[in-house]
Amino acid sequence: TIKESKKAFGTNVCQYEHMSATLGCTMKFSVIDPSAGNGAKMPVIYWLSGLTCSDRNFIEKAGAFEAAAKHSVLIVCPDTSPRGVDIEGDCESWDFGKGAGFYLNATEEKWAKNYLMYDYVTKELPALVASLFATSGKQSIMGHSMGGHGALTIALKDPGTYSSVSAFSPICNPTQCPWGQKAFSRYLGSDKAKWNDYDATELVKASSAASLTNPILIDIGDADSFLTAGQLLPENFKTACESKGQALQLRIQPGYDHSYFFITTFIAEHIAFHAKYLA
Repeated sequence: TIKESKKAFGTNVCQYEHMSATLGCTMKFSVIDPSAGNGAKMPVIYWLSGLTCSDRNFIEKAGAFEAAAKHSVLIVCPDTSPRGVDIEGDCESWDFGKGAGFYLNATEEKWAKNYLMYDYVTKELPALVASLFATSGKQSIMGHSMGGHGALTIALKDPGTYSSVSAFSPICNPTQCPWGQKAFSRYLGSDKAKWNDYDATELVKASSAASLTNPILIDIGDADSFLTAGQLLPENFKTACESKGQALQLRIQPGYDHSYFFITTFIAEHIAFHAKYLA
């Protein structure tokens, strides 16, 4: 069901609502559709948002319409957690539960029925998108913060599925930072081997060689308070990539923080980066 439709730079900007069989609740996702209904087959870029966000933050703040139109890419923005279900403890803090699904499949009993965001983003949502839009069959993935973690881990876990991956300020090594340790211990339990399955740095370290043919693009601002607080740990990811010969463009951008002011500055470059590999 279309909940809302607007026009920007010639694109249709729509929000959809659907019943998710994977998550067991009603979900919303938003799209930037440059085809404007002309039937042209487009590649898809998935954008995964960060903690506390919904499907709307990127749409309303990133200013990605012009670049999406220029490169004829469909941008799809899912929500960051199940919404239409209430579980005790899902609203107690901003970095766990609602708005903080961490793009994993929870295994702890309390969360395992609904918090299956990995399956939702990699299976159910792409199938739904393919049924609604004329897509070329090629897709890439990008994200911010928790969503950057999601984009990196999803691309690394299924190397042939995404043509390219990029991230803004990603949580690169969640098993080693407070955000990841809090979420993983609750969603995945005490078995830390399970945690490594959703840690980009650990996934690279466990690979026999470079998993991804195309380089990974990461932008991080050096004025990002979460970088200095040790939540992002890009240096660990860089070391892992170097040890396995995984091509990585890690750009530290002077003066920029963790906000959408940073994202809107470089989003056109990220979309152009993906468009090159989606052609």
